Amino acid sequence: MIGRALSADLLKIRGKGIWLLAIIGPVGLIAMQGLNFGLRYDYLMKEYAADPWGGLLENILFFVPIALFLGITLVCSLIANVEYQLSSWKQLLALPITRAAVFSAKFVMALLILSVSCILLTVGAALLGLSLGMDGQNIPFGDLIRLGFVPFTGAVPLLALQLWLSLTIKNQGIAVSFGVTASVVSMFALQFPDWMPLKWPLLAYIGPGQTRVLSAGLLLGAVIALMGMIHFNRRDVN
Repeated sequence: MIGRALSADLLKIRGKGIWLLAIIGPVGLIAMQGLNFGLRYDYLMKEYAADPWGGLLENILFFVPIALFLGITLVCSLIANVEYQLSSWKQLLALPITRAAVFSAKFVMALLILSVSCILLTVGAALLGLSLGMDGQNIPFGDLIRLGFVPFTGAVPLLALQLWLSLTIKNQGIAVSFGVTASVVSMFALQFPDWMPLKWPLLAYIGPGQTRVLSAGLLLGAVIALMGMIHFNRRDVN
């Protein structure tokens, strides 16, 4: 049932710019760091002479949370807005498919779209490093994969919350405002206590306790998604 709902949702978002957004985010982040290293190449390569790849990934990492939170906010809002624009909620929920399957399919679709962004970020970071003349024999594949996916795992709670807000509140300005605020606040995440979820994308990569952070992100994300699904089941959606 979820598979059929997911297939239908993937057809609905064609031509809506959601896939383009998934591409623009990581490409823009890599382009920004390309400009950063291009303008300050000699200084930065001297600064990170002991570990050029590590220096590059560190510079990218601290912009990943804000990009993630903004991407999550916009993707969830656009997914929900497809139904609101077409005024198709009543028709969709009248079909022989459970509301839980509808909610789950949209959650899985958001995960898939954002996973594409994570893959592009990993590939883009590797290509950027090579284009900057870094050692192609010592590419840190493990760190590159971690850069793409580990912060995203720490951001799953926000994904679940944003989808919940976007699907149950017709005025998308509320959900978007919340997400943009979280994105801006995340710029100061290192100053937050470790228990704050806005810090988890960074902690999941740089630690301490990466495994605990990853587990907490997945667990809290699942709890919030379950709460959102229960609320979606009981609420009238226009």
